[in-house]
Amino acid sequence: DGVYIEPGPGGDPIRNPKVLPTGKNMHALDPQSIPTSAAVDCAKRVVDKLLDRLKTVDEETGAETYPESVAFTLWGTDNIKTYGESLAQVMELVGVRPQPDALGRVNKLSLVPLEELGRPRIDVVVTCSGVFRDLFINQMNLLDRAVKLAAEADEPLEMNFVRKHALEQAEQMGVTLREAATRVFSNAAGSYSANVGLAVENGGWESESQLQDQFLTRKGFAFDSDKPGTINQQTDLFKAALATVDVTFQNLDSSEISISDVSHYYDSDPTKVVQGLRADGRKPMAMMADTTTANAQVRTLAETVRLDARTKLLNPKFYEGMLASGYEGTREITKRLKNTMGWSATSGEVDNFVYEDANDTFIKDPEMQKRLLETNPNAFRDMVTTFLEANGRGYWDTDDENIDRLQELYQEVEDRLEGIQA
Repeated sequence: DGVYIEPGPGGDPIRNPKVLPTGKNMHALDPQSIPTSAAVDCAKRVVDKLLDRLKTVDEETGAETYPESVAFTLWGTDNIKTYGESLAQVMELVGVRPQPDALGRVNKLSLVPLEELGRPRIDVVVTCSGVFRDLFINQMNLLDRAVKLAAEADEPLEMNFVRKHALEQAEQMGVTLREAATRVFSNAAGSYSANVGLAVENGGWESESQLQDQFLTRKGFAFDSDKPGTINQQTDLFKAALATVDVTFQNLDSSEISISDVSHYYDSDPTKVVQGLRADGRKPMAMMADTTTANAQVRTLAETVRLDARTKLLNPKFYEGMLASGYEGTREITKRLKNTMGWSATSGEVDNFVYEDANDTFIKDPEMQKRLLETNPNAFRDMVTTFLEANGRGYWDTDDENIDRLQELYQEVEDRLEGIQA
């Protein structure tokens, strides 16, 4: 009707119904105001659930053992939608409380006393996305200050893992305690992502060590609050910090995107990177928090992948809906299979049945083969290639009959695309 429409907030309409109706000018938030008090409260609930799943209790003495270090991934748009929940989770683990001023700006920090915390301070290693670096440089400063505040606290080492690891690394590397306590990393200025997802999508990688080196090289730029405005490559510090990690952790905070919809989540997953750096070669526990609803859930990555596969890739309602949309729908199905293989490459947390059931659904059924081939032969060829690649890289164990069928199908699709008639 040509009437004036007031600007409104952007974000997830489930978290904030005021996002609707769409089509208006959007505003996000004041970056200096996060994490908000509400985000801090939500973060504490998630961290409590995470530690409840991870801690072990001695049956005889009742003593509790906690993980010493957690590797975090922070995303820019996700922290806009949640007003800094994952940012607050990092501070909660370290045992540092953000303090807003009278205008709501968060620029001060205080240590939570160990008596109030009721557990050790957990060390963290934070990899920030390029967008987070661009939008929230002040919050990177806040995180670095929080970790260094904990590292300099004169507390028993068995109750302060931040200090424990920083002292060890300072001695090993010949640097100061504050330098050794560097825990906030991202890409170089103007650079984005680890490009692990790009390598997986193109199939242009020879081994997992290539992907891991790529992650370390591209994500190993450290933020230092003592030298504001600079992000310098500190790969050795990055490796030293990751070598102590017991748990890798990410958040799913929007119902709009799941872990197989895009490559970003596995692109920034350091699970196998940590395994390669740890002295004992042990793979860390991989965890994910689902905060898409008020009742946040903390699951293992394997549980999350299974849930995602059942609700997307292997769900008839999903793939029939995709097929009904035609050419692009077939590409979307293939993309989710490829992204699932990406999780195998970076974490090894994809069950064999996911590939087996996907093969039964899309390859074994002649009618389904025909539909996929006629709708989008290029995407179907990519799907066949992905199955063969998953088997060749050791992510999918299946019988020779399935592999023979896939190899024959690949040749048939290739001939069709090249215009060769049987």
